[in-house]
Amino acid sequence: MEYTRALDQISEIHGHLAKGEIYRGYQPAPVAVTGLCGLAGILLQPRLVAPGDGPGYVIFWVSLAVISGVICGSAITWNFLLRDDAFGRRKTLKVVGQLLPCLAAGCAVTGILALALPEQIALLPGLWAVLFSLGIFASRPYLPRAIGWVALFYLAAGAAMLLLARGEVSLHSWGTGLTFGTGQLAAATVLWTNKERKDNG
Repeated sequence: MEYTRALDQISEIHGHLAKGEIYRGYQPAPVAVTGLCGLAGILLQPRLVAPGDGPGYVIFWVSLAVISGVICGSAITWNFLLRDDAFGRRKTLKVVGQLLPCLAAGCAVTGILALALPEQIALLPGLWAVLFSLGIFASRPYLPRAIGWVALFYLAAGAAMLLLARGEVSLHSWGTGLTFGTGQLAAATVLWTNKERKDNG
């Protein structure tokens, strides 16, 4: 019993220490590249997806999201496996764990609307942005404080896209591409600014 309580106390101490120190596993460069992927989607979607093609729209943007996830995840995985100590690995699991529920919810909503309610696919861009904002808000205790403004941007953009969710208007490349392109570039700027302050401090 005492041993279990001691382990719980150590785990709680690690949790407080993790919140007291900014997590630096999210690197500015990979995050910026994902923003550029979003902006590139604005130009690529009209060439690859026919107007009004809801399933094609979903496949296109989910593919870009997977590519972006691999870009960010590869840097985190590299550090986790080869550079982080035990405390750093625990912190990575904690921080990434804050984001996983919103990603799982996004996958579930996407699958349900795309397969069972295709007539409601126009809601997806707004739902994606709102869910992603919740993931960023959940991660905020471990990230630079200014990241909260990025989360707020995603929330506002998602709400606006939900209000405008009418068929082809919502599925236009500008909505999703501009939201995630701008949001990720803003997040990269926040991470880079914080990194520069730490390096110069």
